This record gives sequence, C-alpha cells and structure tokens, in this order.
Amino acid sequence: MQLWTDEIEAMRPEARAVVDAGMALVAEAFASDGEPPKDLLGQVQQMRRTFERTFAPLPEAIVRDIAGVSCRTFLPDGPASSVYVHFHGGGMIIGAPEMGDSTNLDLCRRFGMAVVSVGYRKAPEHPFPAGPDDGIAVVKWVIENGISEYGSNRIIVGGESAGGYMAAAVALRMRDELNASDNLMGANLVFGVHDWGRSPSQRGLRVLDVPDLLSPEGMAMFGDCYLPDMTIEERRSPNVSPLFADLQNLCPAFMSVGTADHLLDDTLMLAPRWAAAGNEVELFVAPEMPHGFQAFPCGITSAWAAALFDWFARLLANQ
Repeated sequence: MQLWTDEIEAMRPEARAVVDAGMALVAEAFASDGEPPKDLLGQVQQMRRTFERTFAPLPEAIVRDIAGVSCRTFLPDGPASSVYVHFHGGGMIIGAPEMGDSTNLDLCRRFGMAVVSVGYRKAPEHPFPAGPDDGIAVVKWVIENGISEYGSNRIIVGGESAGGYMAAAVALRMRDELNASDNLMGANLVFGVHDWGRSPSQRGLRVLDVPDLLSPEGMAMFGDCYLPDMTIEERRSPNVSPLFADLQNLCPAFMSVGTADHLLDDTLMLAPRWAAAGNEVELFVAPEMPHGFQAFPCGITSAWAAALFDWFARLLANQ
C-alpha cells in the first residue's frame, strides 16, 4: 500500500522544515493570556478569547439566521452549482464560522457554489447532540429552500477537525433522518474526529513523534466537554462516532490528514470502511504534516489543494 506518491515523498524535507519553522509562530499566535482558570468552563472561555484573535472575517460574508442558527454565507453571481454546507473546527468547544471566510469565499468564486458556514452550538454549555442538531436543521432548511434561495438544493458537506466530524455526522443523519441521500453530493472531511472513544493516535500512539497542534490531553478535554458522563463505549455509539456507524449508501468523500496529526488514525480507519461499504473515497495523506496543515504552505499543501479542487470539479461535473 502506498499512501502517497513518489512526488509527494520528495517534498517531505521541505514540509518538515516549513512545519518546524512555523510551529513557533503558531504557538505564539495561540498563546493564552495569563494563568488558565481552575474551572473547565473558565478554561474554555479563555481559549475562545485567545482563538478569536486569529480570525480574519471578510466583508463579503452575509450573516443570517437559518433554521434558528447563525450562519455566514457567500453567494455566487448567478444560480449556485450546489450548496456547500461548511462546519468550522475547534474541538466542539471553540471556533466560529469566521475561521473559514477566506477558503469559503474562494470556493464560492472558484466553483459557483453558495456556501453556508454554520455557527453551531458548542460545549460545554451545549454538549452532544446540540451541534449536530443545529447542523441537520440547517441542512433541512437548505433542502427545502435552496432552490428558491440559491438556485440549488444539492448539498456538499465539509469541514475541518471537529468540522470534519460534524460533516460526517450530518451526512449520516441526512440519510437516516431526512431520507435525503439524493440531495447529498459529497463530503469533504479534513482531519476529522471520527472516534470519540479516542483512537490510538488521539491517545498519543503516533507514527511520528513530532510537534502537533493537538495533544492527548487536549483531545481528552474536548471529549469531556462535548460528551460529559459518557463512557468510552458510549462515546463509540454509532450516533456519536461516525467510524462506528453503518456507512452504506453514502456520498463520495474526499478525506485528508497529515501523518503527524493526533487524528491520523480517525481518517485512516474511516476511509477504508467508507469504501468497503460501497462508496467512492479519495484519500490524501500528507507526510510530515500536523493538524491544521493548511496553515503551513509548502509543496505538499499545494498538492493537497490541487487534489481537493480537482475533486470538487469532478463532483460538480457529474451532478
């Protein structure tokens, strides 16, 4: 099995150097102010304030409530080719749709898609299933109103990290609750959390012992906030962890992850299960790259972006 091409293999030294140089800048950007509070909610609120400093919201975004959920939308000049329903990352406790403004505007302009980035509720104030409930409510609204609002109710779901989890969870609920598989064109799952029972890499059993934006302690905290009082077995219930769900009759998926990511195993386990269930899967494994690898521009991330754009183009051409 070859997880990446010889061309990508040749890019590893450059990627390693870029990540090594960039990690210090990332750590500085996300450095918290002062000692963390003792209580869990206080720690989360401090993390949110720190994270918000990194946002770069764009004026092109249109903020509106959809199904009672605040969303940031980007609209093409004419009828949309599809509707990209995007979910931001942040461990289900931090983050906001503004994080994806630049990428979402580019996707809107590049492919003529309407983009709806969902401001779902977050833990610990709103634990499971609040976030996925908001996601499926927005998708249901798009199915019912997308043609009149955007010119299409054909949906591609996608997101990064916790957003990748949200996209997978919403795709499953579209099939099971809305009977809307025909509306679901594809799923862009970028280093998602697919095993809330904590896969080996989440627990620190990684193939590369190099710096990452995530840690086993951080993953444990995210789980305790999002799934309080649940045992490991309960966190692996199919309605909680997509890795353990029935994956039949789902859409084509583009899955991507770096080998230095604490979520590596989540994608490496989900992709073959998705394919074995009879669905199309394209897997991009980025050697040397950590969680959030798109923040480290190099040859590998350029190759990833080219592969992702090609996947979107083929998906839309086949609609």
